[in-house]
Amino acid sequence: MVILTLLHPQHRTPLKQWCFQREPLIRIGRAPDNHIILDDLLVSRHHLDLRAVDVSAANASSARNASWHLVNHSTNGTYVNGAVMSQGLISENALLQLAQGGPLLKLQILAATGSTSTQQPPIAKTPQLPTLPKAPSSRQPQSQPCAHNGNPPANLFCIHCGLPVKVEKTIRQYQVLRVLGKGGMGTTYLVWHPTASPFSEQPQNALRVLKEMNADMAKIPKAQELFEREASTLKTLDHPGIPKFYDFFVEAGKKYLVMALLHGQDLEKRIRQHGTVPAQQAIAWMMQTCDILDYLHNHRTPIIHRDIKPGNLLVQAVSNQITVLDFGAVKAVGIPSGTRIGAEGYAAPEQAQGRPVTQSDLYAIGPSLIFIMTGENPSRLYKKSSRGYRFMLDGYPEIAPPLRQVIDRVTEPRASDRYQTAKELSQALSNCL
Repeated sequence: MVILTLLHPQHRTPLKQWCFQREPLIRIGRAPDNHIILDDLLVSRHHLDLRAVDVSAANASSARNASWHLVNHSTNGTYVNGAVMSQGLISENALLQLAQGGPLLKLQILAATGSTSTQQPPIAKTPQLPTLPKAPSSRQPQSQPCAHNGNPPANLFCIHCGLPVKVEKTIRQYQVLRVLGKGGMGTTYLVWHPTASPFSEQPQNALRVLKEMNADMAKIPKAQELFEREASTLKTLDHPGIPKFYDFFVEAGKKYLVMALLHGQDLEKRIRQHGTVPAQQAIAWMMQTCDILDYLHNHRTPIIHRDIKPGNLLVQAVSNQITVLDFGAVKAVGIPSGTRIGAEGYAAPEQAQGRPVTQSDLYAIGPSLIFIMTGENPSRLYKKSSRGYRFMLDGYPEIAPPLRQVIDRVTEPRASDRYQTAKELSQALSNCL
Protein backbone atom coordinates (compact mmCIF):
# COMPACT_ATOMS: atom_id res chain seq x y z
CA MET A 1 0.00 0.00 0.00
CA VAL A 2 1.27 3.47 -0.94
CA ILE A 3 0.30 6.72 0.74
CA LEU A 4 1.10 10.09 -0.82
CA THR A 5 0.79 13.10 1.49
CA LEU A 6 0.68 16.73 0.38
CA LEU A 7 2.78 18.75 2.85
CA HIS A 8 2.70 22.39 3.89
CA PRO A 9 5.69 24.02 2.13
CA GLN A 10 7.09 25.61 5.30
CA HIS A 11 5.83 23.63 8.29
CA ARG A 12 5.73 20.20 6.57
CA THR A 13 2.35 19.52 8.19
CA PRO A 14 -0.14 17.36 6.20
CA LEU A 15 -2.67 19.01 3.89
CA LYS A 16 -4.19 16.10 1.94
CA GLN A 17 -3.57 12.39 1.68
CA TRP A 18 -4.20 9.77 -0.98
CA CYS A 19 -4.04 6.01 -0.37
CA PHE A 20 -3.41 3.46 -3.17
CA GLN A 21 -3.54 -0.27 -2.44
CA ARG A 22 -3.06 -2.01 -5.78
CA GLU A 23 -2.73 0.63 -8.50
CA PRO A 24 0.31 -0.11 -10.74
CA LEU A 25 0.27 3.46 -12.11
CA ILE A 26 -0.37 6.77 -10.32
CA ARG A 27 -0.69 9.92 -12.44
CA ILE A 28 -0.17 13.33 -10.82
CA GLY A 29 -0.94 16.72 -12.36
CA ARG A 30 -3.41 19.55 -12.79
CA ALA A 31 -5.76 17.87 -15.29
CA PRO A 32 -8.95 16.24 -13.95
CA ASP A 33 -8.03 12.79 -15.35
CA ASN A 34 -5.08 12.37 -12.93
CA HIS A 35 -5.24 10.14 -9.86
CA ILE A 36 -3.91 13.08 -7.81
CA ILE A 37 -5.08 16.52 -8.94
CA LEU A 38 -3.04 19.53 -7.73
CA ASP A 39 -4.52 22.89 -8.70
CA ASP A 40 -1.30 24.91 -8.72
CA LEU A 41 0.02 27.19 -11.47
CA LEU A 42 3.47 25.54 -11.28
CA VAL A 43 2.02 22.06 -11.84
CA SER A 44 1.65 20.84 -15.43
CA ARG A 45 -1.55 19.20 -16.64
CA HIS A 46 0.17 15.81 -16.65
CA HIS A 47 3.19 16.42 -14.48
CA LEU A 48 4.51 12.97 -13.58
CA ASP A 49 3.78 9.25 -13.38
CA LEU A 50 4.64 6.81 -10.62
CA ARG A 51 4.88 3.24 -11.90
CA ALA A 52 5.10 0.18 -9.67
CA VAL A 53 8.28 -1.87 -10.14
CA ASP A 54 8.01 -5.67 -10.31
CA VAL A 55 9.85 -6.28 -7.04
CA SER A 56 10.05 -10.02 -7.72
CA ALA A 57 12.57 -9.18 -10.43
CA ALA A 58 14.69 -7.12 -8.05
CA ASN A 59 16.90 -8.29 -5.23
CA ALA A 60 15.59 -8.30 -1.68
CA SER A 61 17.26 -5.12 -0.49
CA SER A 62 16.11 -2.99 -3.41
CA ALA A 63 12.57 -4.34 -3.05
CA ARG A 64 12.41 -2.84 0.40
CA ASN A 65 13.95 0.51 -0.54
CA ALA A 66 12.85 1.26 -4.11
CA SER A 67 9.64 -0.18 -5.54
CA TRP A 68 8.30 2.78 -7.53
CA HIS A 69 9.63 4.36 -10.71
CA LEU A 70 9.09 8.08 -11.39
CA VAL A 71 8.72 9.54 -14.90
CA ASN A 72 8.61 13.35 -15.19
CA HIS A 73 6.56 14.83 -18.05
CA SER A 74 6.73 18.50 -17.06
CA THR A 75 9.00 21.21 -18.45
CA ASN A 76 8.90 22.74 -14.95
CA GLY A 77 10.70 19.65 -13.63
CA THR A 78 10.27 17.32 -10.67
CA TYR A 79 12.63 17.28 -7.68
CA VAL A 80 13.20 14.19 -5.54
CA ASN A 81 14.75 14.94 -2.15
CA GLY A 82 15.93 18.26 -3.57
CA ALA A 83 17.55 16.89 -6.76
CA VAL A 84 15.98 17.22 -10.20
CA MET A 85 14.89 13.87 -11.69
CA SER A 86 13.59 13.08 -15.16
CA GLN A 87 13.06 9.40 -14.36
CA GLY A 88 14.32 6.82 -11.90
CA LEU A 89 13.57 4.72 -8.84
CA ILE A 90 12.35 6.45 -5.70
CA SER A 91 12.42 5.05 -2.19
CA GLU A 92 10.36 5.08 1.01
CA ASN A 93 9.83 8.57 2.54
CA ALA A 94 11.01 10.32 -0.64
CA LEU A 95 9.98 13.97 -0.95
CA LEU A 96 8.65 14.87 -4.40
CA GLN A 97 8.41 18.55 -5.36
CA LEU A 98 6.49 19.38 -8.51
CA ALA A 99 8.54 22.27 -9.97
CA GLN A 100 10.85 24.57 -8.05
CA GLY A 101 8.70 26.12 -5.32
CA GLY A 102 5.75 23.89 -6.25
CA PRO A 103 3.68 21.43 -4.16
CA LEU A 104 5.54 18.95 -1.97
CA LEU A 105 4.47 15.29 -1.74
CA LYS A 106 5.78 12.64 0.64
CA LEU A 107 5.79 8.98 -0.43
CA GLN A 108 5.15 6.28 2.19
CA ILE A 109 5.17 2.54 1.43
CA LEU A 110 3.29 1.02 4.34
CA ALA A 111 2.59 -2.56 3.35
CA ALA A 112 5.40 -4.42 1.61
CA THR A 113 4.99 -7.89 0.11
CA GLY A 114 5.94 -10.59 2.59
CA SER A 115 5.45 -8.47 5.68
CA THR A 116 4.91 -10.55 8.80
CA SER A 117 3.09 -7.79 10.67
CA THR A 118 -0.49 -8.68 11.63
CA GLN A 119 -1.44 -5.06 12.29
CA GLN A 120 -2.62 -3.28 9.16
CA PRO A 121 -2.44 0.51 8.97
CA PRO A 122 -5.77 2.29 8.50
CA ILE A 123 -6.86 3.29 5.03
CA ALA A 124 -6.83 7.06 4.66
CA LYS A 125 -9.98 8.65 3.26
CA THR A 126 -9.18 11.17 0.55
CA PRO A 127 -8.74 14.03 1.22
CA GLN A 128 -9.08 13.86 5.02
CA LEU A 129 -6.10 14.20 7.33
CA PRO A 130 -4.75 13.13 9.71
CA THR A 131 -5.32 9.36 9.56
CA LEU A 132 -8.40 8.59 11.61
CA PRO A 133 -7.90 7.12 15.09
CA LYS A 134 -9.12 3.55 15.42
CA ALA A 135 -12.14 2.87 17.55
CA PRO A 136 -11.34 0.68 20.58
CA SER A 137 -11.70 -3.05 19.86
CA SER A 138 -11.32 -6.32 21.70
CA ARG A 139 -8.02 -6.99 19.92
CA GLN A 140 -6.46 -3.73 21.20
CA PRO A 141 -7.94 -2.74 24.57
CA GLN A 142 -7.80 0.92 25.59
CA SER A 143 -5.63 -0.11 28.55
CA GLN A 144 -2.87 -0.97 26.06
CA PRO A 145 -2.23 2.30 24.17
CA CYS A 146 -0.47 2.26 20.85
CA ALA A 147 3.33 2.46 21.20
CA HIS A 148 3.60 4.41 17.89
CA ASN A 149 6.31 2.04 16.64
CA GLY A 150 7.51 2.19 13.04
CA ASN A 151 6.62 5.82 12.37
CA PRO A 152 8.92 7.91 10.13
CA PRO A 153 10.75 10.59 12.20
CA ALA A 154 8.83 13.54 10.72
CA ASN A 155 5.35 12.04 11.24
CA LEU A 156 3.07 14.06 13.52
CA PHE A 157 0.46 11.31 13.65
CA CYS A 158 0.84 7.58 14.10
CA ILE A 159 0.30 5.49 10.97
CA HIS A 160 -1.36 2.79 13.14
CA CYS A 161 -3.74 4.64 15.49
CA GLY A 162 -3.91 8.12 13.93
CA LEU A 163 -3.15 9.92 17.21
CA PRO A 164 -0.24 12.35 17.82
CA VAL A 165 3.13 10.62 18.04
CA LYS A 166 4.59 13.23 20.43
CA VAL A 167 2.93 15.91 22.55
CA GLU A 168 5.27 18.74 23.60
CA LYS A 169 2.93 20.05 26.31
CA THR A 170 -0.77 20.57 27.01
CA ILE A 171 -2.42 23.99 27.36
CA ARG A 172 -5.88 23.51 28.79
CA GLN A 173 -7.35 20.77 26.52
CA TYR A 174 -5.03 21.49 23.58
CA GLN A 175 -2.05 19.21 22.93
CA VAL A 176 0.90 21.13 21.49
CA LEU A 177 2.53 19.27 18.59
CA ARG A 178 4.89 21.91 17.22
CA VAL A 179 5.85 25.59 17.39
CA LEU A 180 4.78 27.26 14.14
CA GLY A 181 6.34 30.64 14.79
CA LYS A 182 7.48 33.23 17.31
CA GLY A 183 7.03 36.97 16.97
CA GLY A 184 6.75 40.19 18.90
CA MET A 185 3.16 39.51 19.94
CA GLY A 186 3.72 35.92 21.06
CA THR A 187 4.06 32.30 19.99
CA THR A 188 1.92 30.31 17.57
CA TYR A 189 1.51 26.56 18.10
CA LEU A 190 0.11 23.70 16.06
CA VAL A 191 -2.23 21.90 18.45
CA TRP A 192 -4.47 18.85 18.52
CA HIS A 193 -7.86 19.01 20.22
CA PRO A 194 -8.44 15.37 21.29
CA THR A 195 -12.06 15.89 22.36
CA ALA A 196 -13.13 17.38 19.00
CA SER A 197 -14.98 14.31 17.69
CA PRO A 198 -11.91 12.10 17.10
CA PHE A 199 -13.95 9.53 15.15
CA SER A 200 -15.85 12.05 13.01
CA GLU A 201 -15.64 12.39 9.25
CA GLN A 202 -13.91 15.78 9.69
CA PRO A 203 -10.73 14.94 11.66
CA GLN A 204 -8.88 18.00 10.33
CA ASN A 205 -11.13 20.11 12.58
CA ALA A 206 -9.20 18.75 15.56
CA LEU A 207 -5.92 20.18 14.21
CA ARG A 208 -5.82 23.87 15.10
CA VAL A 209 -3.63 26.92 15.65
CA LEU A 210 -3.13 28.30 19.15
CA LYS A 211 -1.84 31.88 19.52
CA GLU A 212 -0.26 32.68 22.87
CA MET A 213 0.30 36.31 23.86
CA ASN A 214 3.71 36.67 25.47
CA ALA A 215 4.18 38.12 28.94
CA ASP A 216 5.93 41.31 27.79
CA MET A 217 3.16 42.27 25.37
CA ALA A 218 0.52 41.49 27.99
CA LYS A 219 1.86 44.46 30.00
CA ILE A 220 1.00 46.86 27.17
CA PRO A 221 -2.69 47.89 27.26
CA LYS A 222 -2.87 48.58 23.50
CA ALA A 223 -1.40 45.16 22.69
CA GLN A 224 -3.97 43.50 24.94
CA GLU A 225 -6.73 45.49 23.24
CA LEU A 226 -5.64 44.38 19.75
CA PHE A 227 -5.29 40.72 20.79
CA GLU A 228 -8.72 40.65 22.42
CA ARG A 229 -10.26 42.60 19.53
CA GLU A 230 -9.09 39.98 17.05
CA ALA A 231 -10.73 37.24 19.12
CA SER A 232 -14.01 39.09 19.65
CA THR A 233 -14.22 40.03 15.94
CA LEU A 234 -13.43 36.56 14.57
CA LYS A 235 -16.06 35.09 16.89
CA THR A 236 -18.78 37.00 15.02
CA LEU A 237 -17.59 36.21 11.48
CA ASP A 238 -18.37 33.26 9.22
CA HIS A 239 -16.78 33.39 5.76
CA PRO A 240 -14.49 30.92 3.93
CA GLY A 241 -11.99 33.75 3.39
CA ILE A 242 -11.69 34.54 7.11
CA PRO A 243 -9.94 32.31 9.72
CA LYS A 244 -12.47 30.30 11.71
CA PHE A 245 -12.62 31.13 15.44
CA TYR A 246 -12.72 28.28 17.97
CA ASP A 247 -11.80 29.57 21.41
CA PHE A 248 -10.40 32.40 23.54
CA PHE A 249 -9.28 31.89 27.11
CA VAL A 250 -6.84 32.97 29.83
CA GLU A 251 -4.61 30.32 31.39
CA ALA A 252 -1.92 30.99 34.01
CA GLY A 253 -2.18 34.72 33.32
CA LYS A 254 -1.64 34.34 29.54
CA LYS A 255 -4.20 35.03 26.82
CA TYR A 256 -4.82 32.41 24.11
CA LEU A 257 -6.69 32.50 20.80
CA VAL A 258 -7.58 29.28 18.97
CA MET A 259 -8.26 29.35 15.23
CA ALA A 260 -8.52 26.96 12.30
CA LEU A 261 -5.26 25.76 10.76
CA LEU A 262 -4.60 27.40 7.38
CA HIS A 263 -2.02 26.06 4.97
CA GLY A 264 -0.54 28.59 2.63
CA GLN A 265 1.71 31.63 2.30
CA ASP A 266 0.97 35.33 2.51
CA LEU A 267 1.39 37.31 -0.70
CA GLU A 268 4.32 39.35 0.56
CA LYS A 269 6.42 36.24 1.26
CA ARG A 270 5.20 34.50 -1.87
CA ILE A 271 6.19 37.36 -4.17
CA ARG A 272 9.56 37.89 -2.47
CA GLN A 273 10.39 34.16 -2.69
CA HIS A 274 8.92 33.20 -6.07
CA GLY A 275 8.59 36.48 -7.97
CA THR A 276 5.69 38.41 -9.44
CA VAL A 277 2.57 36.89 -11.01
CA PRO A 278 0.72 37.60 -14.27
CA ALA A 279 -2.15 40.09 -14.32
CA GLN A 280 -4.80 37.37 -14.55
CA GLN A 281 -3.70 35.76 -11.28
CA ALA A 282 -3.21 39.10 -9.51
CA ILE A 283 -6.67 40.28 -10.51
CA ALA A 284 -8.26 36.96 -9.44
CA TRP A 285 -6.71 37.26 -5.98
CA MET A 286 -7.85 40.87 -5.57
CA MET A 287 -11.38 39.98 -6.68
CA GLN A 288 -11.42 37.31 -3.97
CA THR A 289 -10.24 39.94 -1.49
CA CYS A 290 -13.06 42.22 -2.62
CA ASP A 291 -15.57 39.44 -1.90
CA ILE A 292 -14.26 39.19 1.68
CA LEU A 293 -14.32 42.98 2.10
CA ASP A 294 -17.90 43.06 0.79
CA TYR A 295 -18.82 40.59 3.55
CA LEU A 296 -17.07 42.69 6.21
CA HIS A 297 -18.47 46.02 5.03
CA ASN A 298 -22.02 44.62 4.92
CA HIS A 299 -21.84 42.67 8.18
CA ARG A 300 -24.63 43.27 10.67
CA THR A 301 -22.07 45.49 12.41
CA PRO A 302 -20.12 46.81 9.38
CA ILE A 303 -16.38 46.34 9.84
CA ILE A 304 -13.39 48.20 8.39
CA HIS A 305 -10.30 45.96 8.35
CA ARG A 306 -7.79 48.88 8.28
CA ASP A 307 -4.74 46.75 7.46
CA ILE A 308 -5.26 45.26 3.98
CA LYS A 309 -1.83 44.58 2.48
CA PRO A 310 -0.04 41.60 0.84
CA GLY A 311 1.34 40.45 4.19
CA ASN A 312 -2.22 39.99 5.49
CA LEU A 313 -3.52 38.17 2.39
CA LEU A 314 -2.79 34.45 2.59
CA VAL A 315 -3.05 32.20 -0.47
CA GLN A 316 -4.26 28.76 0.61
CA ALA A 317 -1.97 26.03 -0.70
CA VAL A 318 -4.61 23.64 -2.01
CA SER A 319 -7.41 25.92 -3.24
CA ASN A 320 -5.31 28.96 -4.31
CA GLN A 321 -7.98 31.08 -2.58
CA ILE A 322 -7.32 34.24 -0.55
CA THR A 323 -7.82 34.40 3.22
CA VAL A 324 -7.67 37.77 4.98
CA LEU A 325 -5.57 37.70 8.16
CA ASP A 326 -4.95 39.89 11.23
CA PHE A 327 -8.21 41.24 12.61
CA GLY A 328 -6.59 43.07 15.51
CA ALA A 329 -6.87 46.45 13.78
CA VAL A 330 -10.55 46.23 12.75
CA LYS A 331 -12.98 49.04 13.57
CA ALA A 332 -16.75 49.15 13.49
CA VAL A 333 -18.15 51.69 11.02
CA GLY A 334 -19.33 54.91 12.70
CA ILE A 335 -17.21 54.53 15.84
CA PRO A 336 -14.58 57.28 16.19
CA SER A 337 -11.08 55.91 15.84
CA GLY A 338 -8.41 58.43 16.73
CA THR A 339 -5.76 55.72 16.30
CA ARG A 340 -3.67 55.79 13.14
CA ILE A 341 -3.29 52.24 11.88
CA GLY A 342 -2.09 51.17 8.46
CA ALA A 343 1.00 50.13 6.52
CA GLU A 344 3.03 52.75 4.65
CA GLY A 345 2.18 52.72 0.96
CA TYR A 346 -1.11 50.87 1.53
CA ALA A 347 -3.02 53.19 3.87
CA ALA A 348 -5.41 55.74 2.35
CA PRO A 349 -4.87 59.42 3.21
CA GLU A 350 -7.92 59.63 5.50
CA GLN A 351 -6.85 56.44 7.29
CA ALA A 352 -3.41 57.92 7.97
CA GLN A 353 -5.29 60.79 9.63
CA GLY A 354 -7.24 58.41 11.88
CA ARG A 355 -10.54 58.74 9.94
CA PRO A 356 -10.95 55.42 8.05
CA VAL A 357 -14.03 54.56 5.97
CA THR A 358 -14.93 51.41 4.04
CA GLN A 359 -13.37 52.92 0.90
CA SER A 360 -10.06 52.96 2.83
CA ASP A 361 -9.95 49.16 2.59
CA LEU A 362 -10.63 49.40 -1.15
CA TYR A 363 -7.78 51.90 -1.58
CA ALA A 364 -5.32 49.23 -0.36
CA ILE A 365 -6.25 46.96 -3.29
CA GLY A 366 -4.46 49.37 -5.66
CA PRO A 367 -0.98 49.28 -4.07
CA SER A 368 -1.41 45.55 -3.36
CA LEU A 369 -1.86 44.96 -7.09
CA ILE A 370 1.23 47.06 -7.79
CA PHE A 371 3.36 45.00 -5.41
CA ILE A 372 2.29 41.53 -6.56
CA MET A 373 2.64 42.45 -10.24
CA THR A 374 5.90 44.45 -10.08
CA GLY A 375 7.58 43.40 -6.82
CA GLU A 376 8.13 47.10 -6.06
CA ASN A 377 7.32 48.72 -2.72
CA PRO A 378 4.30 50.90 -3.64
CA SER A 379 5.53 53.80 -1.51
CA ARG A 380 8.49 54.19 -3.90
CA LEU A 381 6.07 54.82 -6.77
CA TYR A 382 3.90 57.29 -4.85
CA LYS A 383 5.03 60.64 -6.27
CA LYS A 384 3.77 64.15 -6.80
CA SER A 385 2.12 64.83 -10.15
CA SER A 386 -0.05 67.54 -11.67
CA ARG A 387 -2.99 65.93 -9.84
CA GLY A 388 -1.25 65.70 -6.49
CA TYR A 389 0.41 62.61 -5.07
CA ARG A 390 -0.43 59.50 -7.10
CA PHE A 391 1.06 56.10 -7.96
CA MET A 392 3.24 56.60 -11.06
CA LEU A 393 3.20 53.39 -13.14
CA ASP A 394 5.13 54.50 -16.21
CA GLY A 395 7.72 51.91 -17.11
CA TYR A 396 5.65 48.96 -15.92
CA PRO A 397 4.12 47.45 -19.09
CA GLU A 398 2.88 44.42 -17.14
CA ILE A 399 0.14 46.69 -15.79
CA ALA A 400 -2.05 47.25 -18.85
CA PRO A 401 -3.86 50.61 -19.36
CA PRO A 402 -7.34 49.32 -18.26
CA LEU A 403 -5.89 48.02 -14.99
CA ARG A 404 -3.95 51.26 -14.50
CA GLN A 405 -7.22 53.15 -14.74
CA VAL A 406 -8.74 50.94 -12.03
CA ILE A 407 -5.72 51.45 -9.77
CA ASP A 408 -5.82 55.19 -10.44
CA ARG A 409 -9.48 55.47 -9.47
CA VAL A 410 -9.37 53.24 -6.40
CA THR A 411 -6.45 55.28 -5.02
CA GLU A 412 -8.03 58.70 -5.55
CA PRO A 413 -7.05 61.01 -2.63
CA ARG A 414 -10.70 61.65 -1.77
CA ALA A 415 -12.76 58.62 -0.74
CA SER A 416 -15.83 59.96 -2.55
CA ASP A 417 -13.96 59.78 -5.88
CA ARG A 418 -13.12 56.06 -5.53
CA TYR A 419 -15.23 52.99 -6.17
CA GLN A 420 -17.81 53.10 -3.42
CA THR A 421 -18.29 49.38 -2.78
CA ALA A 422 -16.20 46.23 -2.96
CA LYS A 423 -18.64 44.78 -5.52
CA GLU A 424 -18.17 47.81 -7.78
CA LEU A 425 -14.38 47.45 -7.57
CA SER A 426 -14.59 43.71 -8.20
CA GLN A 427 -16.63 44.30 -11.36
CA ALA A 428 -14.09 46.85 -12.58
CA LEU A 429 -11.29 44.34 -12.01
CA SER A 430 -13.27 41.64 -13.82
CA ASN A 431 -13.55 43.92 -16.86
CA CYS A 432 -9.73 43.94 -17.01
CA LEU A 433 -9.47 40.19 -17.50
